[in-house]
Amino acid sequence: MKNLFERYNWLKKVSIAASIFVIPFGAFAAGPPATSELSNPLAIVMLILIVALLLVIALLSNVVMGAADLYLQRFKEEKKKSADASVGKIVTILVLCLFSSTLFAQAPTTAVATTDSSIAGLSAVSFYSLLSVLLLEVVIILALLYNLKSLLKKETIAMKGEASEKDVVNESSFVTWWDKFNSFKPIKEEASIDLGHDYDGIRELDNRLPPWWLYGFYLCIIFAGIYLYRYHVAHSAPLSAEELKIEMKKADDEKQAYLKKAANNIDENTAKLLTDPKDLEAAKAIFSTICAACHRPDAGGLVGPNLTDDYWLHGGSVKDIFKTIKYGYPDKGMKSWKDDYSPLQIEQLASYIKSLRGTNPPNPKAPQGTLYTETK
Repeated sequence: MKNLFERYNWLKKVSIAASIFVIPFGAFAAGPPATSELSNPLAIVMLILIVALLLVIALLSNVVMGAADLYLQRFKEEKKKSADASVGKIVTILVLCLFSSTLFAQAPTTAVATTDSSIAGLSAVSFYSLLSVLLLEVVIILALLYNLKSLLKKETIAMKGEASEKDVVNESSFVTWWDKFNSFKPIKEEASIDLGHDYDGIRELDNRLPPWWLYGFYLCIIFAGIYLYRYHVAHSAPLSAEELKIEMKKADDEKQAYLKKAANNIDENTAKLLTDPKDLEAAKAIFSTICAACHRPDAGGLVGPNLTDDYWLHGGSVKDIFKTIKYGYPDKGMKSWKDDYSPLQIEQLASYIKSLRGTNPPNPKAPQGTLYTETK
């Protein structure tokens, strides 16, 4: 660690020496082509400003490095890290200074080659090169002042004992905002809210609840009052039991609408036996219109077969009858009724025909087809 500080001081001396001797020499040591450029009053003024700013940089660097030394001595555990950072800064300053010297040496030569345009007697390249060096020096000075301010702030806080070095380094704007948001009392003000109850080193403090918690609690009270008035006093909104009834009725209406819509989705694979008197009465009217001419009004059979016995030409289940009515058998004289009636009406008609089994009409037609046995 001692060697590190020795190198640190050596770099400090080198940077100061480079700022005072190397850079002015580089600025005025250009070859013969530089004579005409340096004789320009504007160039002389800018060079004087550059040299002055370099002296300021050298002095500020010395002050910053001295403050860094004090900071490193006070916080030994951060010596290596801080020393490396400071050495890096000095090396950076030295490189920038040498780079500035190179600019001074090259700018006049370039200016001689470019004679097309000039600014106050200086070529554009020379003028902007010098101006760039000035701006760069200003930036370096601002950076050094910022570092010096940070080091002095940390040193002041450490001397006053308001916070440890760790707290200063780790403190962020979010932590500061959070403390203000919760109205936390600083440690130095805890004596004013101490209630005097101490148990095993644990003190009871009269801390105020965080504002966000209090405001949230107040909003809950306001909401509870509005809820009580609306649901139990004004009855402008339904309670839970009433909401359940409303939803159940809505669901029933949706179910009925779905069933009405789905009624026309019936086919020979989904048809089922209907027993509702309304369905059978509607089917009876259809039977009297289109079926009685071939099967007689009592379904005893005429041109078509008897529909009241257990013999069927194309199957006797409700699905078989539905299929027969829907597609028909044109080769046997029975047309398809799928274009004349809806699937629901055909299902009702098939169910009505099934209900005629065993009615024994007078003078029935002889059985035709195959005996059908009803299954469960």
